[in-house]
This record gives sequence, C-alpha cells and structure tokens, in this order.
Amino acid sequence: MAKKLFRSRRERIIAGVCGGIAEYFNIDPSMVRLGLVLFGAAGGTGILAYIVAWIIIPEGPY
Repeated sequence: MAKKLFRSRRERIIAGVCGGIAEYFNIDPSMVRLGLVLFGAAGGTGILAYIVAWIIIPEGPY
C-alpha cells in the first residue's frame, strides 16, 4: 500500500500541514514546525509554502 500525504487531524495546531508532513516522513512534528519558522524568517517563504500546502494537501481520513 502506497503512503499518501494528508493534513493531520491529530497533530494539528493551525491546519495540520506540519503534522501531516511529519506523519508522512515519520519524524517529530516539532522539527517540521521549526523548519517552517526558519523558512519564514528567511524572507517569508515558509508562510507562503504553508498556505499553498494548506490548499493543496487534503485533510486526512482519520
């Protein structure tokens, strides 16, 4: 069975994007959130990437 990327319903703070990415790669969600903050500090790309991912990634079934 192939892995699919979904927004998380369990590891959610705003929309579950970071939690879903962390579940997909089987890493800690805090690490993904830290990466987002670092990208956000580097010119705002993290915020734009989060919004695009929020729109594109479907919400998980569980």
